[in-house]
Amino acid sequence: MAAAAARCAQLRSVLRPAACVRAIQPPGGGERSYTTKSEDRIPKIYTKTGDKGFSSTFTGERRPKEDHIFEALGTTDELSSAIGLAREFCLEKGHSFTDQLDKIQCVLQDVGSNIATPRSSARESHIKKTKFSSQPVAELESWIDSYTEELPPLTSFILPSGGKSSAALHVARAVCRRAERCVAPIIRSGEADPDVGKYLNRLSDYLFTLARYAALKEGNSERIYTRPEGGCV
Repeated sequence: MAAAAARCAQLRSVLRPAACVRAIQPPGGGERSYTTKSEDRIPKIYTKTGDKGFSSTFTGERRPKEDHIFEALGTTDELSSAIGLAREFCLEKGHSFTDQLDKIQCVLQDVGSNIATPRSSARESHIKKTKFSSQPVAELESWIDSYTEELPPLTSFILPSGGKSSAALHVARAVCRRAERCVAPIIRSGEADPDVGKYLNRLSDYLFTLARYAALKEGNSERIYTRPEGGCV
């Protein structure tokens, strides 16, 4: 994830599709094929640069893989994977909000790019390429408000339940909380944009709200917390 986030940060700013892809017209006409300038050369997924327990940030700094930067990157990657799984369950049920989950996974790539660019070793060009804005935070708040209007008032603690879509979204919510905890000290130290932390905070609220909304739309009841002697209802 660390290497991927660093590559993502670089690709976002330098990749130009028109320069990477060209159309090949076969002799005598016919259907065009599209290929990269490197023709059939396929880059290998493994680089071997992390075999000794170190990885690189987008700024080129080498750090141990257990560094807090990479811990945050790995948890953010886990969050995107959990959302991807929840999205598959939601697609099976025909929910209309899966495009929002698509967008969130893309935004999480930008979150990773920002985390992978620690300010202590970043040049101005690095910071400009990976800056994270407050706009995605406002978008999440808008979505939360919209779904909340359709939900019954929350009067008790909700247990993760309500069908596969809802339960999977609750799992993603829990992972999101962990991602926020991983990122918090990085932000406090000035190594990442504060809006990254705000985004993860709102995202956990969004996933909680969406889990309830998915259960509602599927006609599934949510289990409510009761004291152990009374059991769960």
